[in-house]
Amino acid sequence: MRRPTLTDLGRELVFFFDDFLPGQRGLSPHTIRSYRDTVVLWLQFTARETRRGVEQLTIRDLTEERVARFLRFLETERKNAIATRNARLGSIHVFARFLAGRHPDQLGTLQRVIGLPFKHGARDAPIEYLDRAEMEALLKSIGRSTLLGRRDYALFALMFNTGARVQEVLNLRRRDVRLDAPSQVRLMGKGSKVRLCPLWPVTAQLLRALISESTRCDPDPANTLLFANARGSALTRYGVRYLLRRYAAQAARTVPTLKDKNLHPHSIRHSTAIALLKAGVDFATISQWLGHAGLNTTMRYARADLDLKRQAISQVFPDALAPPRGGHLILDGSDMVGWLRRI
Repeated sequence: MRRPTLTDLGRELVFFFDDFLPGQRGLSPHTIRSYRDTVVLWLQFTARETRRGVEQLTIRDLTEERVARFLRFLETERKNAIATRNARLGSIHVFARFLAGRHPDQLGTLQRVIGLPFKHGARDAPIEYLDRAEMEALLKSIGRSTLLGRRDYALFALMFNTGARVQEVLNLRRRDVRLDAPSQVRLMGKGSKVRLCPLWPVTAQLLRALISESTRCDPDPANTLLFANARGSALTRYGVRYLLRRYAAQAARTVPTLKDKNLHPHSIRHSTAIALLKAGVDFATISQWLGHAGLNTTMRYARADLDLKRQAISQVFPDALAPPRGGHLILDGSDMVGWLRRI
């Protein structure tokens, strides 16, 4: 059987992800995965449009017109927000610039791709998070009679405890957790920045039990992944999203507000931030806890929660939330404007 030959696009993709992004650009694994997700979506879209296999695509298939149709596909069919659409386009720009330096014969076509503009009108999406009752209902919906159920319970409990990004948790190995007091976990965040996060005693107990009954172990036990799937391989972000939505649907039977929420693994991180704010933890501590690059990222949580807004108003203007004063409208119309202003 004849082996398929590697196309020019295939060769450049290998170099782009194996050498250029991690070696020459020094990007973190998290950022590289974002580029990978964009390229995978574009390859699948182009293969469907050209009715060819992904392995048959070439650099000539990367055109301005096709990328424009791909961006419309993201917005109309995948329902991506403008910010997500722009992030995907940014990844394509980087790849096109990379190709332009190595394939000058395609420079004109690639320059038109690079010239595709970002779309204006991007807005911060509402932060989806779980309040305390919803988080408790989610955890209670996880049956712990099986090993996988206990794994899922420990996974979401750890995510809520630390507010870690889902990939940070999935990358954890046994050597990264200290279960003796004071319990803590070592997380590798964006830009390969390492931070330590304290563990609640109950979280440490859950992890200790999970490790003790796990049958999978690497030659070096300390290198064993903390969370693995039924086949012993690493869990994926998509797998965690599936689990979260499944348990949220079960929990919605007792807490109906969960039905209206579009939850994703990052929602647990948001939930931790809101819970810390409500507990009175200062922004600087929360920023360090979550591994934010700056306080501006943390400050958005103060705008997300209605209870926090009410508390702020009541502290500054104590009468602002008081019941409206009773009044009376003079029917001859002389006080109509004043009455309307008081409504």
